[in-house]
Amino acid sequence: MKILITGASGFIGSFIVEEAIRQGFETWAAIRRSSSKDYLQDPRIHFIELDLSSESKLVEQLQNCSFDYVVHAAGATKCLNKADFARINTEGTKNLVTALRILQMPIQRFVFISSLSIMGAIREKLPYQEICETDTPQPNTAYGKSKLQAEQWLDTQKDFPYVILRPTGVYGPREKDYFLQFKSIKGHTDFAVGHQRQDITFVYVSDVVQAVFLALEKGKTGRRYFLSDGEVYQSADFSNLIHEALGRPWWIRITAPIWLLRIVTTCGEWIGHITGKVTALNNDKFNILKQRNWRCDITPAINELGYKPQVKLEEGVRKSVEWYQAKGWL
Repeated sequence: MKILITGASGFIGSFIVEEAIRQGFETWAAIRRSSSKDYLQDPRIHFIELDLSSESKLVEQLQNCSFDYVVHAAGATKCLNKADFARINTEGTKNLVTALRILQMPIQRFVFISSLSIMGAIREKLPYQEICETDTPQPNTAYGKSKLQAEQWLDTQKDFPYVILRPTGVYGPREKDYFLQFKSIKGHTDFAVGHQRQDITFVYVSDVVQAVFLALEKGKTGRRYFLSDGEVYQSADFSNLIHEALGRPWWIRITAPIWLLRIVTTCGEWIGHITGKVTALNNDKFNILKQRNWRCDITPAINELGYKPQVKLEEGVRKSVEWYQAKGWL
């Protein structure tokens, strides 16, 4: 069976490629000309350059191909301009699916990697409840809006076998955003935002990969599945586990008020536009950090896919630290 994986050089995509190889798929990694192949060294990987910005180019690039499965993991999580999220995450998805349909590709399953961010801050008051399918998404970030728009467009594609996965915060080896917190604590400083209780969720990258292949096998067309490790954590838990895994270096914990974060991210966004470099401190990050509730209900994934989270936060943080240290990141 042949599988095409977009975003193959990225954090999650590269692990999906490895699992596809392990399971015996003829694995095609979709990359850009500028993509790094650092995590794509297996000689059994087939490479294909795809331009997701152009439907016509995709038709040309895919015309001599035939795939049984497609995992669409490509996307942007940080952009200088808000419009770029829609261009990459929404329009890129439209272009890919349209090209596959024009070519009458015999796709058995198309798995789209979306995000819990599409829900937004819909339940910010105590008592917290699980997010369920009856909730109406209200994304409060440009990233979340672009993923939701892609989901909604997929809903218009009749007789197309798509399944949507909505992971919460994904962490693990090779990840670069959460890594900044590891690096900060290694440097003796931990930053937190807001003084109200914050319920957060995580999912280790290997569990996301597990869900991808379960969705390829068992996912119901048109269904959405939230993904987490099944636990709910408080905002300090992640920092405490990182601190423990690093051998308890001395540290200072700083809790900044929300209004100060607003100033910092506004300045970060302004500096990014001046320098032309995307910064992690932007307006989307402000909305993410100020949100107090990141719960999600993974029961459908458990019942329908057979999803069983294998890695809880303590183990995942330890594995991440070991990898970062082995690679000289920490």
